[in-house]
Amino acid sequence: MRLVDVCGFYTPLGGGIRTYIDQKLELSDGAGVDVTVLAPGLRDETVEVSPRARITYVASPRFPLDRKYFAFADEQAVHAALDRLEPDFIEASSPWRSADYVASFSRAVPRSLVMHSDPLSAHAYRWFERVADPPSVDRAFDWFWRRLRMFGSQFDAVVCANSDLAARLVSGGVENVVTVPMGTEKGLFSPTRRDEAVRRRLLAACGMGPEATLLIAAGRLATEKRIPMLVEAATLAGRTRPIGLAIFGEGRCRDQILRAIGGNPHIRLFEPIRDRTRFATILASADALLHGCEAETFGMIAAEANASGLPVIAPAAGGVADFARLNPGLSFRPRDAQDAARAIESFCSSGLLQEPVAPPRGMEDHFAELFDHYWRLSQVRPAIAA
Repeated sequence: MRLVDVCGFYTPLGGGIRTYIDQKLELSDGAGVDVTVLAPGLRDETVEVSPRARITYVASPRFPLDRKYFAFADEQAVHAALDRLEPDFIEASSPWRSADYVASFSRAVPRSLVMHSDPLSAHAYRWFERVADPPSVDRAFDWFWRRLRMFGSQFDAVVCANSDLAARLVSGGVENVVTVPMGTEKGLFSPTRRDEAVRRRLLAACGMGPEATLLIAAGRLATEKRIPMLVEAATLAGRTRPIGLAIFGEGRCRDQILRAIGGNPHIRLFEPIRDRTRFATILASADALLHGCEAETFGMIAAEANASGLPVIAPAAGGVADFARLNPGLSFRPRDAQDAARAIESFCSSGLLQEPVAPPRGMEDHFAELFDHYWRLSQVRPAIAA
């Protein structure tokens, strides 16, 4: 099968989508799939990754809000590239211009929309959370829901990585929704990497002894990650229990997070650990993951924590909710620092590490399931022509 992913937000300097695409390109050969990622770039060029995987760039202007990205601007150029590549299946990797261009492609080729982002949860709900609840925001943004429903009728599949987003799309009238959870790097994240010496050093950096509870938070320091809320929750819970919180990450909200930490010596902000093996050891050496974002489409750090044997203290919404539900009582109401503090205290009362509830799902499993679904759609369902 020749698969073309029209990915408007791929850049070699990117974050989560880049990681996902890189894994897709690496694992495609073993799955028997020929993959081309069609991405906007500085110039027209193709970068061969392997004999069956490549990135083809379409010359495009820079994205004005983040100069390390480019943005598709020429529909005919994208369609011409699709004509040359002759795909058996086409993906669009965002509900914006990429999806418009894939939907308008005239050849009768089956296609999917992969929901790598949840714009309403990540942006609109957060922008208006002080004045309106999500159902009210949904009504105000009905133009976006109409757009999703249109794509649901035009595409053979709308792919979600978590059950919460899939349920919201279905209840919003979107057709052809399918859930294909992602996974972690097999063999990397494991409870066997737990190192008590690493745990003691992190607690000491937080001004705590080994009898304290070590919580870890990690990821991009962005507004939607709600790190200041986690700081507040850990501070509240720490009034009655010895708790250290180690935060790993970088991003535009760094100064805001440092202000939230203030003079609390038991909460530390560290630079991200780019060595994946070292980070897997740090993660396994904590006592629990503390996570605040309810807007992620999967929650990779939660999957990595679960594979490492850590309970996940997280909101009961978004991608992380699938992992938070594994530990009754450890999920909390989104955006609620006091309820997050209650969940932390509940964990401290139990103080137990957990083994993964099921064998950790790997990205090989994700792509095998995804590609198998595409193959079945291309075989048993008529392609939807624009």
